[in-house]
Amino acid sequence: MHYRPLGRTGLDVSVICLGTMTWGEQNSEADAHRQLDFAVDRGVTFIDTAETYPIPPVAGTSGRTEAYIGSWLKGRPDRDRLIIASKVVGRSDRAYFGRGAETRLDAANIRAAIDGSLKRLQTDLIDLYQLHWPDRRTNFFGQLGYRHDPDDDAIPLEDTLRALDDAVRAGKIRHVGVSNETPWGVMRFVQLAESLGLPRIASIQNPYSLLNRSFEVGLAEVAIREDVGLLAYSPMAMGALSGKYLDGKAPAGARFSLFDRFVRYTTPLAHEITAKYVALARKHGLDPAQMALAYVNSRPFVTATIIGATRMEQLEADIASIDLALDDDIVRGIEAIHEARPNPCP
Repeated sequence: MHYRPLGRTGLDVSVICLGTMTWGEQNSEADAHRQLDFAVDRGVTFIDTAETYPIPPVAGTSGRTEAYIGSWLKGRPDRDRLIIASKVVGRSDRAYFGRGAETRLDAANIRAAIDGSLKRLQTDLIDLYQLHWPDRRTNFFGQLGYRHDPDDDAIPLEDTLRALDDAVRAGKIRHVGVSNETPWGVMRFVQLAESLGLPRIASIQNPYSLLNRSFEVGLAEVAIREDVGLLAYSPMAMGALSGKYLDGKAPAGARFSLFDRFVRYTTPLAHEITAKYVALARKHGLDPAQMALAYVNSRPFVTATIIGATRMEQLEADIASIDLALDDDIVRGIEAIHEARPNPCP
């Protein structure tokens, strides 16, 4: 396993981060514990979850993933070497969490969310606490074409950061991060931290894969210059880059077979470009999924690549991608495909 600094926190995290969003929906508690044992035995120290997991979120399952981690984490002698990351939901009118009809990134919601996560995780401290998506109206989850709303009543970023600072001072969280953020949002959080003496964000968790490299446009420079590294989610485009959905296939139990909410990776264009990457990998004798992950692992603005698996053989292959170095010929092939049709799945 390889390790990289988590922003300016002084912590190092494994480049492979274990994602957990299928636990409680597609995976049982026993499955989750097997995955955790396997990953940690292979040097993974970074585990990412969220109060809303598993995905897709519904009232009856939200929080279950954290509970599965908590039952595994309780009493472990190696807790101090593990980096546990969770998230508070952004602005939403879905009353999943018992916090009224709407969740916001205000002090009351953040305080309640942290307390709930700590209880489910059965730990005294969350190492990295992230804002799952912005409170303000902006572009995320594939939305394009920013439209400014001057009447938006968003919670001020300063208020959100002060609420996180309260939690740091109370010893409930160590460091903070953002997710599904924009360049403006990251720079504004950094500015507020520096000018007001508030916690500095350590990371940004956004989508990044061979099918969606939009992070490179504005956020990659920010990530490098400001030491706010990317925690890349959906690095395999939710499994699409394995090639398992090509030619009309719908494997039993797979995410796209079970749920219809992940349309960005199932368009005709997505299938067309995916097929090109799969063919390139096979031409060079590589597993397509490992090639896709190895590319993400190698990017200079990436702190960690968040993998997720429903089966143990998938998990083993995903973790093994850390040992795959792509040669120049393969990288040239990847870049040629990208340049011909960049970002088919923004």
